[in-house]
Amino acid sequence: MEPTNPALDPTDALASVPAAGARRGVRAAGSLRFFFGPMDCGKSTLALQIDHNQARQGRCGLLLVRHDRSGTPTISSRMGLARRALEVHDEMDLGALVREHWGRGQRVDYLIVDEAQFLDPEQVDQLAELADDAQIDVYCFGLATDFRSTMFPGSRRLFELADELNAIQVEVLCWCGLPGRFNGRVHDDVLVRDGSTVLVADVVQVAADDVRYQVLCRKHYRTGDLGPSAVRDGQLSLT
Repeated sequence: MEPTNPALDPTDALASVPAAGARRGVRAAGSLRFFFGPMDCGKSTLALQIDHNQARQGRCGLLLVRHDRSGTPTISSRMGLARRALEVHDEMDLGALVREHWGRGQRVDYLIVDEAQFLDPEQVDQLAELADDAQIDVYCFGLATDFRSTMFPGSRRLFELADELNAIQVEVLCWCGLPGRFNGRVHDDVLVRDGSTVLVADVVQVAADDVRYQVLCRKHYRTGDLGPSAVRDGQLSLT
């Protein structure tokens, strides 16, 4: 039976569906992805693996880093892997950086950005523009929260803008054996809760008067309990 009121024809809902192939002339947008987790979960290792996989397929990328633990413009993993990268500074325009490479005739298909929590929110906006307008795939890696358990400004902006948010699945344990996701800053074997947000250190054993970081569960982060020893034997160290 024909519908009595054509305006209510239920097939009208399909009218907005494009015909097969109708969008083939439109360039696909790039994507902005943020991989996050606590210290020691393998963020930099994953960054280097993704770069390796992309390059094997003939794609050209840029490696960027902000305040790597090594103190050099390098993406370095505690597993001993490392690659040179470009250091991002406060005033750097990431869109202009890519355009400079284009001006030299260099193709840029993707960006790898390690320690992305230290980016300015404006730089995260620039990464989103590169994904949308230049069809560049952007892979960001970093911490979500600082030693005070508050979000880094760069990480907050990535949570707001990223196409994909990926919690890294490698489980990091507190000294008690529970999953750890809080990045505690330790000075003289005491958990500290104030100070500069940007203080680059590692999780290796250091002299008592130095600063290090220790991953803790929520309970032991709240109580400041660092366990029976400052850092367990067998902790991975930077080589």
